[in-house]
Amino acid sequence: MNELKIRTDPRVAGKFAAYPKEIQPKIDFLRSLIVETAKENDSVLALEETLKWGEPSYLAKKGSTIRIDWKPKTPNQYAIYFKCTSKLVATFREVYGDTFNYEKNRAILFGLEEEVPKDTLKTCIAAALNYHSLKELPQLGLK
Repeated sequence: MNELKIRTDPRVAGKFAAYPKEIQPKIDFLRSLIVETAKENDSVLALEETLKWGEPSYLAKKGSTIRIDWKPKTPNQYAIYFKCTSKLVATFREVYGDTFNYEKNRAILFGLEEEVPKDTLKTCIAAALNYHSLKELPQLGLK
């Protein structure tokens, strides 16, 4: 594990606190997976935690932005979002098939009662954190 430097925008804490109590552990879990994956990845030395479009967002120097959120209009699900113009979600769909539920080319969706496939999701997160180093590889080097 590397000595990851995390720079957190103070507004992020307010966003996490504003989620309904039953949603907070779900969003916290996604956040912890992102941080854990970044720490395990020697090429990620710094992670910025901020808000983009009002959503907790994570940026690494050679990566593509990752966002996480729950929305009142879809109260029974929460999601991890990726840049829709990247190859990320299309590649995850190709490599992992129906392991996940997807929203177009922008997100992996989770039901509130669904068990998250942690190891597979961490592989997806690692690909996003290193996207600019992987985007020319077949299937982003996932297979």
